[in-house]
Amino acid sequence: MSREQRKLDHIKYALKLGDGPLTNGLENVHFVHNCLPELNPQDIVLSSQFGGIFFLSPFLINAVTGGADAVTEINRRLARAAKKAGAAIAVGSQYGSVKNKTNYQSYEVVREEYPDGIVFANTSALATPEEALEAVRMLNADALQIHLNPAQELIMPEGDRDFKGLFANMQRILDKCPVPVIVKETGCGMAARQVKQLLKAGFTCFDVGGAGGTNFPAIEAERYGGTAFLNGWGLNTAQSLLEAGGVCGNEGYIAACGGIRSGLDAAKALALGADIAGMAGNVLEAAVNKGEDAAAEIILQAEEELRMLMLLTGSSDIKSLRAKPLYFTGSLLDFMQCRGWEPAEVARSRR
Repeated sequence: MSREQRKLDHIKYALKLGDGPLTNGLENVHFVHNCLPELNPQDIVLSSQFGGIFFLSPFLINAVTGGADAVTEINRRLARAAKKAGAAIAVGSQYGSVKNKTNYQSYEVVREEYPDGIVFANTSALATPEEALEAVRMLNADALQIHLNPAQELIMPEGDRDFKGLFANMQRILDKCPVPVIVKETGCGMAARQVKQLLKAGFTCFDVGGAGGTNFPAIEAERYGGTAFLNGWGLNTAQSLLEAGGVCGNEGYIAACGGIRSGLDAAKALALGADIAGMAGNVLEAAVNKGEDAAAEIILQAEEELRMLMLLTGSSDIKSLRAKPLYFTGSLLDFMQCRGWEPAEVARSRR
C-alpha cells in the first residue's frame, strides 16, 4: 500500500474510531475551588513559553495529516482555523514526502495560509539529519517534532521492526537542526526514565502524546483487520505528564496531548506542568465535517473555558495555575503510589 493511501486511511479510521479505549486520565485530577479569587477575567494572561517560542495562546492544533494530494484541502482548513484562533499548528509526518520528494504542497499550504503563525514540522526518528532539515525548510518551521511510534509500527504489516540506533540518530538531528527539536510520542505516552535519558542528551522539548486520544495501534488494527491487543497499551496523558514533569523541572518544556478535548482538560494538563496543550482528533473532525470556522471555534471555546477555570482557582497566568492545589483520585492515585510519586508532594510542588 502506498504512503498516500495510508495517510487517507489514517484520517478515515481516526474519524470512525474516535478516542480510546483508555481515557486521558485527567478525570482523576481535580482543582480546589477558590471562592474569593479577586480577579477580573480580562486581566488573566494565557500566554506561555515553549522551547524559547512565545505563545499568545497555549493551544496547539497538533500533528494531524499531510503527504497526499487529497488532504491538501484538510490542511488548508486546519491552517485557517489555527489563524482564526491564534493557535499554533503542527503538520503530520513529512517523512515519506522528504524521502520520496513528493506531495510537498499538502504541507506547504499550512505556511501559505498562516504566514505569521507558529508552525511545527514533523518527521520520523528514522529520518536523516538532511531529511529533517528539508522538513523544516518546507514550512519555514518554528520547531521540529520527531515522532516516536513503536506500538503503531508493530501493528502495521509494513511497519518498522528494528528500533536500534534511533536515539543516536535523534541526537544527530538535534545537532544539525536550527530550530527547537520536540520529541513527540503519538499516543502511548512517555515515562520518566526515557525523558531523563533525553534530557541528559540535550533534548529539552517533549510532547508526551499520552493514551486517551486518537489511537494509532487501533487505527492500524482496523485498517488490516489485525490484532487489537495493543489498543489499550501505554501511559495515559495524566500519567505521562506526571512522569515527564517529575523529571523535567525547570530544565524542559512539556506539550500535553492525547485526548485533550476541552478547556478543562487543558487547565488540568497545564496545572500538571505542561506549557502548551495540543488538540488533534476533535479539531480534525470539525474541519472535515463542518469547516474551518467550526474547527477554530473548538479552540476559542477551550480558551474561554480555560480563562474561567483560571479565575475559579485564582490564577492570573499559567505559571500561577501550576502553583494551585490539586488532589488526585481513582486509578491515577494508584499509579502515583506505585510509581513512587508522593501525591501530596506533587500537589504542592509543581513548577
